[in-house]
Amino acid sequence: MNISYGARREVMQHIEKYMLENMNNYLKPIDTNWQPSDFLPDSSHDDFFEKVREMQDSARGLSYDLIAVLIGDTITEEALPTYESWLAMVEGVSKNEEGGWMKWLRHWTAEENRHGDLLNKYLYLSGRVDMRQMEISTQYLIADGFDIGTDRDPYRNFIYTSFQELATNISHRRVASLAKKDGDTLLSKMCGVIASDEARHAKAYKDFIFQILQVDPSEVMIAFEDMMRKKIVMPAHFLREIGKKAGETFTHFADAAQRLGVYTAIDYVEILEDLIKDWQIESVTGMNDAGERARDYIMKLPNRLIRIAERIKDPGLAYKFSWIHSM
Repeated sequence: MNISYGARREVMQHIEKYMLENMNNYLKPIDTNWQPSDFLPDSSHDDFFEKVREMQDSARGLSYDLIAVLIGDTITEEALPTYESWLAMVEGVSKNEEGGWMKWLRHWTAEENRHGDLLNKYLYLSGRVDMRQMEISTQYLIADGFDIGTDRDPYRNFIYTSFQELATNISHRRVASLAKKDGDTLLSKMCGVIASDEARHAKAYKDFIFQILQVDPSEVMIAFEDMMRKKIVMPAHFLREIGKKAGETFTHFADAAQRLGVYTAIDYVEILEDLIKDWQIESVTGMNDAGERARDYIMKLPNRLIRIAERIKDPGLAYKFSWIHSM
C-alpha cells in the first residue's frame, strides 16, 4: 500500500477542530451514561440469588444459535484492547495529544468498553456458557492480532469503522429483537442500549469521512474502492476455539448469524448502499481520473453484490461450539 502519509496527516489536523466541536453529538456524558450494573442483579441485595435464578430461567429459552451469536458478539466486544491499539497507530493520531484525535479515541474506547463488560457478566450468570472456553477464545482473538488491510491510513481505517459500527448496530439490534421473542426481556434491553451506542459511533466515523471528502475527495474515493475490493472483514475474523486455527470458528459463528438473520450478506450490501447515500458519493466533485474510476466501481458494486447475496443459501446446523453447555 503506497500512501503519502504526510498529506493524510495534514487532512487529519484540518478536520480535528470539527471532531472536537462535535464530540458531544457522538458520545454521552460519563456521569449520566448507562453502566453494566444498571441491568444486572446487585450482589449486595437479599434478592440477588432470586434475580439470578430468574435470569437463568429466561436464558434457557434462548435458541442455540442465538447463544452462539451472543458469545461471538461478546468476544468481539472484549477484544477492545486490540482495536484501541490499532487506531492509536493511525497516521494523525498522536499518542501524546491531550485535546485532539487521541481524546476521541480514549472516549470512544471508554464507551465501547461497557459493552463487553455487560455481556460477559450476563453470560456468566446465565448458566448457559462454559466461561473458560469462551475466555480462551477471547485471549486468542486479542493475541492473534487484527489485520484488516488498512495499514496506518486514516481514510481506510475510518471507512472500515463506519462500515463496522453500522454492522454491529444491526447485529445487536437483531439479537435484542430475537431475545425478546424468546422471552428474555433483560437481554433484549441490554443489546438494545449497546446497539444505540453503535449507531452514534457509526454517525461519528461517517461524519469524519464526509468531512475528509470535502478536502481530499480523490484519495478518499480510492481508499473506499480499495476497501470494498478487499471486502470488509469482521473484527472477529480470527475467532477460534482451543485446538483450532485462527479464523476457524469465525465461519461457524457467521453461519449462525446468517441462519438467524442477525447479520447477513444482504445486510452487507445494504450498509454499502447507506454509505454511498450518506457520503453523497454520486455527487462528489473535484476528483482526478483515478478517483472517478474508483467511484464508477463503487456505484456499480451494490447491484453486483446483491445478485450474489440472493443466491446464498442458509447454512445447515452442523457445528457444536465448545462455549455452550449441553442442556
